[in-house]
Amino acid sequence: MRGQLIEVPPGTGDEPDLGHHGDAEATPGLVDLAVNVRRDTMPDWLADPLTASLAGLAAYPDPGPARAAVAARHGRPPAEVLLTAGAAEGFVLLARALAGVRRPVVVHPQFTEPEAALRAAGHEVERVLLDPADDFRLDPAGVPADADLVMIGNPTNPTSVLHPAADLAALARPGRVLVVDEAFADTTLAPGVAGEPESLAGRRDLPGLVVVRSLTKTWGLAGLRIGYLLGEAALLDRLAAVQPLWAVSTPALAAATACASPTAVAAERAIAARLAADRDHLVARLSALPGVRVAGRPASAFVLLHLAGADRVREILRERGWAVRRGDTFPGLGPDWLRVAVRDPATTDAFTEVLAEILEA
Repeated sequence: MRGQLIEVPPGTGDEPDLGHHGDAEATPGLVDLAVNVRRDTMPDWLADPLTASLAGLAAYPDPGPARAAVAARHGRPPAEVLLTAGAAEGFVLLARALAGVRRPVVVHPQFTEPEAALRAAGHEVERVLLDPADDFRLDPAGVPADADLVMIGNPTNPTSVLHPAADLAALARPGRVLVVDEAFADTTLAPGVAGEPESLAGRRDLPGLVVVRSLTKTWGLAGLRIGYLLGEAALLDRLAAVQPLWAVSTPALAAATACASPTAVAAERAIAARLAADRDHLVARLSALPGVRVAGRPASAFVLLHLAGADRVREILRERGWAVRRGDTFPGLGPDWLRVAVRDPATTDAFTEVLAEILEA
């Protein structure tokens, strides 16, 4: 079996803080390598519709045009799209609407909000932990066959692992809801692939598949709260039934429409290409440092690194003006792991020089 997968019942031993997120690390005055939101200047094709939408705030939001635009982007009918106030709301809707699931399983390490939402809704969650010795790769056979809800990220936060689409598709089966968090899918790139490699966003043949998407990362819209779910219409209707009325604001809907356009998709591909080069530079600099191991082959806007005493190194970095993401709040990791966001080469060089000085001290 490729990779060691371990089922761990929550509630045993010290539990990670599932409510801790990177924004808690990025306090004012620090160089932010803890949050994975891109902060470049907003392009006119996105800024202009956002600004224009403010003139219509007296009317209730109409999700129809945005829903149609997102559906067209992914080659689906509008009934297979549910717009949400960020990806996080999608996890809450899933947890609430699927109250009858018997054996929900979350594949870790991954974004903690899916498990947190399930627990808040009263579910008893089981974990499948991917093995760091195998670079956190997925073996579909390690997921319990009778799990009727499975949640996994691709590319996965915080590991930056991009699982093969075939491995994820192997998890789908009748009677199971398979939730794939693709919040960072638009950051990925592969030679010879025109679109997003390993994405399941366009797959309509897999039973029970729900793909979770976010527009907040690449386009710097974390404060606007906009995301969406893709899946079977009947299943999304169940989720919509527990969603508050007018959950997505008029400006957020304008952003969704703009970000689904061919202009936006082409821009995402160009950004992903630049990101790949910047990521290669970061990995090379980190890999040259003694005692630092970069996990696997990072594929997204962040890298995960293993370093003995990383918890203390993180504190010293803060004293030196740098914020990185702690790893011990992710199930399956611990105090010797850090997540570092990909930034421009100049920022990477400055950061790794400081990190080298800390390691040499």
